[in-house]
Amino acid sequence: MAKKPDLPAVFKTLPIFSRCTDDELRRIDRLADEVHVPAGRAMVRQGDLGREFALIIEGEAVVERDGVEVARLGPGAHFGELALLESIPRNASVIAATDMTVQVIDRRGFDTLLEDSPGLTRNLLRALAHRLSTIDEGLAES
Repeated sequence: MAKKPDLPAVFKTLPIFSRCTDDELRRIDRLADEVHVPAGRAMVRQGDLGREFALIIEGEAVVERDGVEVARLGPGAHFGELALLESIPRNASVIAATDMTVQVIDRRGFDTLLEDSPGLTRNLLRALAHRLSTIDEGLAES
């Protein structure tokens, strides 16, 4: 039987969790559920209401907006936070390009993390600012 990875140690290597304390990392581990996703399965569908935040541990996903690939995500990437921060429909679909392992946190757990983990909240804000900056650069080049 395979040994379960030390998820707090794995989380600490990911940019979104890099400034979290050990206690915060253990809390994230308790709230997250490991999900195995086969290649080809849609994890998120554009237009659906968001119910969870996901962090890719292994594998790769394709992000599609209106049926057009707009990004590829791999280990350490995350998705779903926008729909949990604001109750809005998903702005893209996320489809497993390979078999994947993801850690999933539901809305209640996500809210708890943001309230109790200032390190995570700061990193999430940085990640969102970076994503917006990248979008702005793309628009400026168009």
